[in-house]
Formats: sequence, C-alpha cells, structure tokens
Amino acid sequence: MADRVIAGRAIVAGNAEGDALVTSDALSFWGGYDFHTGEIIDRRHPLAGVRAAGRILAVPFSKGSSSTTAVLVEAVRAGTAPAAILTTGVDAFFALASIVADVMYGKPFPVIALEPVDFASLRSGEQLRIELSGVIRRI
Repeated sequence: MADRVIAGRAIVAGNAEGDALVTSDALSFWGGYDFHTGEIIDRRHPLAGVRAAGRILAVPFSKGSSSTTAVLVEAVRAGTAPAAILTTGVDAFFALASIVADVMYGKPFPVIALEPVDFASLRSGEQLRIELSGVIRRI
C-alpha cells in the first residue's frame, strides 16, 4: 500500500473525512456537475453518473471558467458538494468557491494541493482524513 500520510498544501484549510473519488481528467462543473444531486453529469467524463457529494474529490484541476465557483457554491448550499477537493496545484476557482461558501453559508471545504506523484497514488474508494495542516491520512 502507498504511504499512509501525504503532505499536502492547504490552499483552504479545513478538516474532512470520507471516500476518495479520484480522476486524472479535469472536470468542468458548469454543465458537468449537478448541484441538485452532486452527480457528475458530463457524459464524456470517466466519472459520469457518479455522485461526488460528501466524498473527497481528487481532480487535477478545474476545466472551464469561473462558473465552477458558482456551481460549487450552489452545491454547498444544497448540501451536495464534495467534502473536500484535492488537486495537483493551486486552483483559484476551487479555492474561491470554498471561501465564498464560508462567507455566505459558514460552510467552507478544504482545498488541498498535492505533488503530482502523491496525487497519482490516490485510489477511488480509499478512506481519507484531511487535517487543517493539509496532511492527508489514509485510514
């Protein structure tokens, strides 16, 4: 098994725990994520039909425009957002969504940047715990 601890960089700090949902493909939230249900609805995406709500979504980066922020904020309001987002670098749209969700609803979610090698070690279905420091523990 891969190392049990990954040292991530907290872009938006927070605690979260849940199943990992991992993809190596970028995701457009505008037209690709149903904030009513938390389902990935982009039929060309490998995770099409899978619900990301409440899970720790590992996606290398967002695809598209600032509409990602709007869709994620609506998902937070609806209770269908991922519990956290793991990326391969600083993604301003994911970070902004968490910050706005905190300001508007008091519900930020962690956004953690990982080194590509650490991101590549993640597997869907494994249980992860994210700490304020950005450390990710496989549990």
